[in-house]
Amino acid sequence: MPARYTLQGTESFVQEIKKSRFLAMAAPIDGEAAAKAFIAARSNLEATHNCWAWRLGQAYRFSDDGEPGGTAGKPILQAIDGQDLDNVVVLVTRWFGGTLLGSGGLVRAYGGTAAACLRAAPKQEIVALVTAHLACPFADLALVKARLRAQPGLRIAAEDFTATGADLTVEIPEADAVGVSRLVADITAGRVAMRLPQ
Repeated sequence: MPARYTLQGTESFVQEIKKSRFLAMAAPIDGEAAAKAFIAARSNLEATHNCWAWRLGQAYRFSDDGEPGGTAGKPILQAIDGQDLDNVVVLVTRWFGGTLLGSGGLVRAYGGTAAACLRAAPKQEIVALVTAHLACPFADLALVKARLRAQPGLRIAAEDFTATGADLTVEIPEADAVGVSRLVADITAGRVAMRLPQ
């Protein structure tokens, strides 16, 4: 499966095409509510059009906001998909400058403005994580935590102390989960077993 990426933060890009001004704004999102909030907060009600698209895994939406059907929202979505992006929203706001661009011109203007904005944005790879649990006695706790913290991409999400040690909840890159589980068993001589999701 090809790598997927998301944005590290919010990015914007502006250009003028035949006297119309196009402003693209893009951001990472973690759900549909975040996409809607971004669009609502950044849409300029004095502009001619606020066209947008977002993708969250298999889910996506787009809007032409009054432009001819298929000339704005879909090209914005294609710009997102064309750069292997996910969990991203893009809003392109247009201030009409008096010159009609035609359908092809609109597709190029909206898609091109969105693509330029996304190209400029710092990206990070989306890494699939799994959540694992382990019960660790006090005698092994310091060593186990030290070795877990040394694993790239691993995060100790919770640590709940018990009478005999601690229950740890860890988030591990999916590709490393089996190896980390073996590591924990090896360094504790089998006293600690990591429970991975089935």
